[in-house]
This record gives sequence, structure tokens and C-alpha cells, in this order.
Amino acid sequence: MRKFKVVAPYEPSGDQGQAIEKLSEGFLRGDRYQTLKGVTGSGKTFTMAKIIEKVQRPTLIISHNKTLSAQLYREFKSFFPENAVEYFVSYYDYYQPEAYVPARDLYIEKDADVNKEIDQLRLKATYSLMERRDVIVVATVSCIYGLGMPDLYKEMRVHIEKGEIFDTRKFERQMTSIQYQRNDMVLERGNFRVRGDVIEVFPPYMETDTAYRIELDFDEISSIKRFNVLTREIEEELDEMQFYPSKHFVVPQDALFKATDRILEEMAEQVKKFQIEQKPLEAERIKTRTTYDVEMMKEMGYCSGIENYSGPISGRKHGEPPATLLHYFPDDFLCLIDEAHVTVPQIGAMYEGDRSRKQNLIDFGFRLPSALDNRPLKFDEFEKKLNQVIYVTATPRKEEIKQSTQVVEQLIRPTGLLDPIIEVRPSEGQMEDIYNEVKKRIEKHERSLILTLTKKMAEDLTDYLLGLNLKVKYIHSEIDTFERVEILKSLRLGEIDVLIGINLLREGIDLPEVSFIAILDADKIGFLRSTTSLIQIVGRAARNENGMVVMYADAITPAIKETVEETKRRRAIQQKYNEEHEITPHTVSKAVQDILVRQQKDAEENEKMQLEVLKKNANLFDPKQRKKLIEALKKEMSDCADRLEYEQAAAIRDQIQEIEATYGKK
Repeated sequence: MRKFKVVAPYEPSGDQGQAIEKLSEGFLRGDRYQTLKGVTGSGKTFTMAKIIEKVQRPTLIISHNKTLSAQLYREFKSFFPENAVEYFVSYYDYYQPEAYVPARDLYIEKDADVNKEIDQLRLKATYSLMERRDVIVVATVSCIYGLGMPDLYKEMRVHIEKGEIFDTRKFERQMTSIQYQRNDMVLERGNFRVRGDVIEVFPPYMETDTAYRIELDFDEISSIKRFNVLTREIEEELDEMQFYPSKHFVVPQDALFKATDRILEEMAEQVKKFQIEQKPLEAERIKTRTTYDVEMMKEMGYCSGIENYSGPISGRKHGEPPATLLHYFPDDFLCLIDEAHVTVPQIGAMYEGDRSRKQNLIDFGFRLPSALDNRPLKFDEFEKKLNQVIYVTATPRKEEIKQSTQVVEQLIRPTGLLDPIIEVRPSEGQMEDIYNEVKKRIEKHERSLILTLTKKMAEDLTDYLLGLNLKVKYIHSEIDTFERVEILKSLRLGEIDVLIGINLLREGIDLPEVSFIAILDADKIGFLRSTTSLIQIVGRAARNENGMVVMYADAITPAIKETVEETKRRRAIQQKYNEEHEITPHTVSKAVQDILVRQQKDAEENEKMQLEVLKKNANLFDPKQRKKLIEALKKEMSDCADRLEYEQAAAIRDQIQEIEATYGKK
């Protein structure tokens, strides 16, 4: 097996080296929990990569959202070009879970758009874990949701060897049972085709356009070749090969038949329960639905919503945890939890939210009680599956610190940049003070951020500063994704000088041009002004050598006190290091396109997806929903015209006119 090997144009610098050594030693001596407390911009990702190289273990990296996971995936891909770096996130572009609202007697069917590319990456992740040890999987909390059982997934693979006697009919049945489809015309992912003595299989989990050709000499396999589907070029000749299932949730047919008996038994008990409770409607509903699903499973091997029967199908007892991505890892794996102060609480919250929705479906006869077993892991179940963990965050919570045998700090930035200067000023006269500070930054061609507590305040403050002839914009949750990226780009390019928002942390992007941050109402108690939030906000100004943060407050809260003290402590350590090593800090220099090009692509895709959801779900008889859809279509039409796609723009215009003619303009 290949060893993990980091490929990078630089070596550890600052205090990265000591962090790598301490955490690697802790892992190798068996410490179950450790924490890497690294400031913003200190190169935590590179440290994580070097730890993986040191310990040489399969690794799971969990992040709290898709955007950050994608960013980590790209970075680790570049650090480990010779190893398997995989991506495991939710494969839904759009997901409306099945639900029932008793107050309105409203049943909402499950509706989802599956992203085939992400589904392929998920399959590739489990395939890599089955085949090798030099695997890094970057995942979101999707990794704690139910997945097919790894034992069955491995057991049902189809193995072939050169020289063995080959039964074509048997092979076809085996491939069909693991969810491959026969298509003798077109060879696509998840398909196989049979042409005389040549059989070709295109597994869905291959990263490149790689398929396999089995050539027969009468009833014997004469050769197994790997080839490129597009060029038809032979890449390698193999002595043996195994094909893993095309879906994660696969069950042998005999096991599925046994499961249907268990499902019908549970249905009978539930019908009896409803009858005793004098709920004939619910009894009839669960009987009709379950009977239909069982018939579909017997005939097709599948039914809509089959995941709700995962408990009976897998033979698990009620309440037992489902198999998840964690179950595919070997017992000695390393788990790195990125931004642990957000990710860990998010993992803990998943189970209850899922349960409350499903309980309504069960109580009103839409699902059997075993539907509760198709669920995310509870937090204690998640912890039991972990081997050894390193929490990675700039602001660890007390819970992480208490668990950890050691908390290793990484305070020195490779650029030599210091934590910003913090001042606490009274709120009286804050607008005039902010105006003066912003003007100073404009003269130096630097940018400013202002953080408010409410959307209304952000909008009002924008209007006020615009009246003073400043170039200002605001960002909040009602600004769509695409526009957010454009605003951030404008800020970095200097088209605007000031950006106002509530929680600018969620932009997940570095803004090196920002040298001044104003925090309004810093003394208000709450999540947005907690120690964790304030320290994270302060880190926004740490990419600029002139970084400064001003908190406007009439009282010094514990959160303000802790933030100021912690920042001063870090700054003193950083200054001392710079003096000892004769380092002069310089603002981080990053091309605007380097940082924003991927965000823009993600935003465009998200915009398209939102429009598709609107088209699918808008009630055109409702004036508000109709207006919202027409506005979205007009924006898409305008974007098409800007890209010189006039035929597409004209088609959208006709669509708008048809809606207005049929349902009215207002």
C-alpha cells in the first residue's frame, strides 16, 4: 500500500512544526481526544496534512458545511496527489423530506434532486475504504446518516479471475442484484453490456472514465482489461477484478424476502394498535401503504422510500444505530473535526430534528415505527464509533478542552501577521467615530467591515453612510448567493469601501484588504456577541498588517474581557517571535479571482437550483409566489442576455408572458 506523502512547495514554519510533533506523538501514544487551537491564517490545514503523513492512518475530516468541505477537499487533493482523497457530502441538490402537518392535515411527499456527480464521489469514498488504507475522506455531518451495511456491501461484490470458467447468465444475475443495469447500446456509469464473447462493465465509483472489458475464450476468461470509455485505449491488463455494488443500499434477494415478512408483521401490530385506539383512518392508511411497498419490493427489489424499512431489512433491533460512513473505516482511523466549535454541536443536534418529523408520520399512519431506525447517529453513538480525535478550531469550547489530554496552540502565522489591535469605545458618538475610521482606511486604499445585530440596522446604517458619500453595501440572509459573491468581489476590488452585515463569518472567505472592523452593540449578551463569535470576528482583520477592531460598548462584558485578553496574549507571543526571527509582517496578497472564482461557480449553480425549485413548487394562483417566480425568471433572462444567449433569453421571456397571460401580472 502507498504511504501518505505530503507534496507542497514549502515546509512547516512558525509554530506549525511543534504542533505537528505534539499532536502526532499524542495520537501514536493513544490519546483519544486532542485539540489544535490555531488562529485564523496560521495554516491549520497544512498542519492537519502533516499530522496525517506522520501517523499514516486512514483519516476522516468532518466539516460543518458543503462549501468548507469542498475547500478542504481541494486543498487535501493538492497536498496528497498520490493518495486517495475522497469527498462525502449529501448528494441532494434539493431535498424536501417527507412530513405531515397535523394542524393543517397536510401530507408532504418526499421530493429530491440527486446530484449524480456527488453520488459517484460518495461511492468512490466507500470503494477506496474497502480497497486501500491511504484514504482521506472529507465529509460533512452527512457521514452520521444511515448508509448500506459495509459487510453486505463487501459480501455482495462480484469477483472474477483470469482463467476461471465463466457463466455469462450467472454474471448478469449477479450484476443486476448489485443494482447494475444492462444496456447493450450505450455504456454509462452503473451499466454493463454483453456482446458475444466480450462483456464491458462501467462501475459508477471510478474517478476517471475507466471501465473494464472481460474477454472470453469459449467459457473461460482469457483477459481482463481496464480501458478508457472515451478513447477506447487499453490502460492495463489485470489478473483479477472485483465489482462493488452500484448503490450503497443493496440487499440479497433472500434477505429482502425475509425482511418483507418482518415488515408485514410490524404492519399487523400497528393496524391492531390503531384499531384499539379507535383510529380507523390511520389503520387503513398504514395497511394500504405498507402492502403496496412490500409488493413493490417483491416484484422490483425496491420501492419508493425503501430507506424507511432499513431496520427490518438489515435485521437490526429497534433502536440499534444504523450503519454509516464511520462503519466503513478500519478501527484505527484518525478523525479530524474542523471548526469543532460549530461542527460538534451540529452533529449533536441532528438526531432530535429527524426524530420529531418522523414521529408525526408514525402517529398518523404514514410510516411504521421502524422508520425511526432510518436516522442519523445519536451523539453518544457517534463518539463510540470514533477511534482517536483531534479537534481543530481557533475557539474550542469548554467541552472540547475538558475532553482533550492536550491542547496544542498554533499562534504564529507564516506571513508574520499579528492579531489585530482591539479597542473598546463608548457607543455615544459611534457613527461619527466609525465615519472617521473608515475615511482613514479609504485614504490608504483599505476596506472596512461593520457588524450590526439586526437586518434593519444593517440597512439603515447603509443608507446613513451612503448619505455621507461613502461606497457602502450590506449583506444579510435575504441577499441571494450569487449577489453575495459579487458584493465580496466589489469589496476586494475597491468598488465599495465598507461592507455591513450581521454575521460576516458565514461568508467563509478571506478578505486581506480589510484593516478595520467595527462591532456595534458589542456588550449585548447573546450568540452573536459571545466570546467565540467575537474572537472569530477579530480574526477577520488578521490578514492585514494594519488590522484593527473597535468594539462599541457601554459595559465590559465577560465576552469582551476574554476576547481582549486572549487577543493581547496571542499578539504578544506573535510579536516576540517576529522580533526573535527578524520577521516584518506583510498583508496577505491574494488575487481576487484566486479566492472568488470557485465561490462564483458555486453561487451560479445554487442560483439555478433555487430557480428550479421555484418552478417546481410555486403555486401560480398565489400572487406572492407568482411574483417571486416572475422576478427570478426575469433575473435569469437578464443574465442570459448578458452572456449573449439571446435564444435562451427569448424563451424565458415567452415563459414569463405565458404565466402573466394565464394567471395575471399581479
